[in-house]
Amino acid sequence: MSLSRRVPELSALELLLAVVRLGSLGRAADEMGITQPAASGRIKSMERQLGVALLERSPRGSRPTKAGSLVAEWAQQVMDAAYALDAGVEALRERRDSHLRVAASMTIAEYMIPGWLLALRQARPDTAVTLRAANSAAVAEQVLSGEADLGFVEGTNAPEGLGGAVVTTDRLLVVVSPAHPWARRRSGVAAAELAATSLLLREEGSGTREVIDRALASYGGTAPPLLQLGSTTALKAAAVSGASPAAVSELAVVEELADGRLIAVPVPELDLSRPLRAVWPTGQRPTGPARDLLALTRRPRR
Repeated sequence: MSLSRRVPELSALELLLAVVRLGSLGRAADEMGITQPAASGRIKSMERQLGVALLERSPRGSRPTKAGSLVAEWAQQVMDAAYALDAGVEALRERRDSHLRVAASMTIAEYMIPGWLLALRQARPDTAVTLRAANSAAVAEQVLSGEADLGFVEGTNAPEGLGGAVVTTDRLLVVVSPAHPWARRRSGVAAAELAATSLLLREEGSGTREVIDRALASYGGTAPPLLQLGSTTALKAAAVSGASPAAVSELAVVEELADGRLIAVPVPELDLSRPLRAVWPTGQRPTGPARDLLALTRRPRR
């Protein structure tokens, strides 16, 4: 059942109660932060809406009519309920803002999230943050089920059922140990040769695996991996040992490339770039600390 048009707005009821309490339209206007003509117009508009006179005006001030006293009594009940609602919503907001649950893919969790969370800590020191690291498919499941307030995934598209925004880009590199024959190939390797080679790869469901599988699909698909590993750290260690070439995020091998433990092998035919995106349930834009964290991800990196 909808309210009739005779029900005044809360601001008008609040003004009426102020006039009754202070005995003056002018003092009530000052308390409400509006001009006296605006307050007078608001009272007159409410009187027309209700169809009764609410105030008696005299040089000594304003006092309620008999009908005005009744309306003021009812208005007080309405305002008490509104204040309770406001306080309750504020309490819910404070509880929401006190804890942020983040789920992120392995690469993002290891190499990007720490800096973002430190910046969030400075902006919101009272917000406790929980971070879960998983592959992109598992992150999507956590966000869809409500286990995470905000997710970060790798891959070319946002997972089904999730909205999102690209926060930065990354690219995969094919890396080998200096002792591997490919390390001496200045021109790199052909995509078909890469597809036919048993590589060191992340597990299915990871954003890294999705990108390499998609890139090699038109070259016969990815060969069965020599090893399928659940973390980037394990992948790098296996590549450094010389086991086989690995496909890893450029973010993950900065130190290894700089000190020569790994060599990047060009694959000229392939575009191995990929977006890294924040995700949330479709139609539910992030709010509170999740919104603030999302804003921090879009700041230029130093």
